[in-house]
Formats: sequence, C-alpha cells, structure tokens
Amino acid sequence: MSKKNKNTEDVKDQVEEVLDTPVEETEKEVIDVETQLKEELEKEKDKFLRLFAEFENYKKRTSRERLELFKTASQDVIQSMLPVLDDFDRATKEIEKSEDKDLIKGVELIHNKLKETLKSKGLSEVEVSAGDVFNADNHEAITQIPAPSDDLKGKIVDVIEKGYALGDKVIRFPKVVTGQ
Repeated sequence: MSKKNKNTEDVKDQVEEVLDTPVEETEKEVIDVETQLKEELEKEKDKFLRLFAEFENYKKRTSRERLELFKTASQDVIQSMLPVLDDFDRATKEIEKSEDKDLIKGVELIHNKLKETLKSKGLSEVEVSAGDVFNADNHEAITQIPAPSDDLKGKIVDVIEKGYALGDKVIRFPKVVTGQ
C-alpha cells in the first residue's frame, strides 16, 4: 500500500470511530462544561460585587474620618487658648473697677475679638448659671457646700469656671459648686 492509501484508511478509521461514539456522551460533556463555566462566572460575579461593596464602605468610612479629623484638628489649639480666655474674663472684671474708660474699652475690644475668632472656629460656651439643676453628665462638681436656701439643695450654687464645647463635643465641662 502506498502512503496515500494508508493515510486515507487512517482517516476513514478515525471518522468511523467518531461516528460510532454515542452522541449523548458528547452532549453531556458540552453541558457539563457549560454548567461549570456558568458556576465559575457566578462565583466571579459574587466576588466582584463583594469587593465593590467593600470598596464603597472604605470610601464612606475614610470620608467620615476625614471630616471628623477636620472638625477636631484645632481642638488642641483651642483648648490651650481657654485659659487665656479665662484670664481675659478675670481681667475684664478687675479693669471695670478702674475709672480709665479707654483701658476698659481697649481690653473689651481685644477680649471680644478673641471670643469671636474662637467662636468662628466652632467654640461655644456651655450655658450654666447658679440655680440650675446639677447634672454629673454635664457639669464637674468641685465641691459641695451647705445650701444657702432650701431651694438650692442639689442645685448649682456658683460657677467657678465656664465650660466650652467645640461643635457638638464638650471639650471642658463647667466647674461648679453645688448645694447639699
């Protein structure tokens, strides 16, 4: 036999083998491969969606943290300025006793400028006065004294030091004397 005839016979044999294999087996293999590919695609979609959701949560969290940082970044500086503000309050009270109107006016201008500057940065005074009900969550009790009258028992008798808040956060609680 020649090579050509031998090759032709080999091809015929292969064609007969392919034709002899049941069609069901090849269809099952195709279906199995298709099912497997669909499952892999679903897994990859799920993985992608989870990764995307995680990234969105990360973006939201970092933007919240950044805003919080900007709000409280100046907290240390403002807290260090509070004793200066207290000194101005005490100086104003003492200078008002003098009769030099220009001195009083000059100190008041500087005092008001400092207060307005701090207010523009978010500082606000915690309002408290004598006669208010004492609340341990909002006030810091320095001492207790016998109440001068029955209506001041359990209430604030005197405010020693003003309290301040930066935005919604109290950075220094008012120091008070309570009646017992």
